[in-house]
Amino acid sequence: MKTLYLDVCTFCRPFDDQQQLRIRLETDAIYLILRHIEKGFYQAAVSLVHMKEVAAIRARGERLEIEALLRRIGIAKPHSDISKVKGRAEALYTAGFGVADAAHAAFAEQIADYFITCDDKLLKLCKRINLDVAVCSPVEFVTNEELK
Repeated sequence: MKTLYLDVCTFCRPFDDQQQLRIRLETDAIYLILRHIEKGFYQAAVSLVHMKEVAAIRARGERLEIEALLRRIGIAKPHSDISKVKGRAEALYTAGFGVADAAHAAFAEQIADYFITCDDKLLKLCKRINLDVAVCSPVEFVTNEELK
């Protein structure tokens, strides 16, 4: 079974302005991915970074809904070595990643088959660095996996 690591911005996408076509398409793709996770076709990996970043969301309703979603669908997958994740995150930060993005990418490399994000800048950085995990947007993932 493939393991998916979704960036926090992906979980937040349904709370964005759905009148914009791109946001609506990404939201639909995310809901489709979540349905397939809930049906057991994929696993969703959750890291400490998810919990820390979600805890910082100011909008209480959004924060509580995402926390509940992570508890419901997420599997806290063990990673081989936290010092390895930390070292990789530091290297990614030095390469231009933001702190949270570097940590997410480092965890994704260790515990997932796919790293899914809506963040264009992060997608470009990940593809430039050539991470040791497949990186894509929700729409790309749904298209490539032919989800319906």
